Amino acid sequence: AVQQGLRMGMILFIVSEIMFFFAFFWAFFTSSLSPVFNIGGVWPPAGIEAISPWGLPLLNTIILLSSGASVTWAHHAIVGGFKKDALLGLVITIIFAVIFTGLQGFEYVNAPFAMSDSVYGSVFFMATGFHGFHVIIGTIFLFVCAFQLYLDHFSR
Repeated sequence: AVQQGLRMGMILFIVSEIMFFFAFFWAFFTSSLSPVFNIGGVWPPAGIEAISPWGLPLLNTIILLSSGASVTWAHHAIVGGFKKDALLGLVITIIFAVIFTGLQGFEYVNAPFAMSDSVYGSVFFMATGFHGFHVIIGTIFLFVCAFQLYLDHFSR
């Protein structure tokens, strides 16, 4: 009964996170597909220089997907009983997460717009900020898991 409750709690948490980020995507796509007169009727709004998706955002996407692959490798290594491989996979994932967070901070500092610059800046910084916060929390969780793995708290 406890495992079923924990499983349902995790499912509800994930569904709430999906809805949370769906709201940000909804705001972005509503504003971009039907720009209102207040922002000049164009997207991105007049006077906003958008960040190219082929530079730092693409690199961060590749880093994020790579971290997903390395944490999956770590999980399979834990299940298979390969402690060294699992620890290596978790350490690589943590390194990817730290690099991702650092690059996102760099992107924020060098963004050619601010949060107060129209709906574009608001949605950009809110969505990416909350995502970055999730990555930081996940990094802390992964660090705790790596420490527990090091101390042999996991079994196959």
